[in-house]
Amino acid sequence: MDLIFKLISEALGLYTILLIINIFMSWIPSIQNSSFGQMLGKICEPYLEQFRRFIPPFGMIDVSPIVAILVLNLARNGLQQLTLIV
Repeated sequence: MDLIFKLISEALGLYTILLIINIFMSWIPSIQNSSFGQMLGKICEPYLEQFRRFIPPFGMIDVSPIVAILVLNLARNGLQQLTLIV
């Protein structure tokens, strides 16, 4: 059971890194429009859209990715706590 929790925890950590890369790529449109940027957008945008529905941007700043990363980190910390219990 520990192995499953650790694998899920690592997958959440990897997804967090992908979200951070996607955020930085949004600052440079030429990179975001590349094939890698489009692929990363297909991976990250469905998750980010869930948060954009409820969190409006403040001016030109979109804070929904910050909340999305916080939720992933909470889930990852919860899984790590479960491995301590089990």
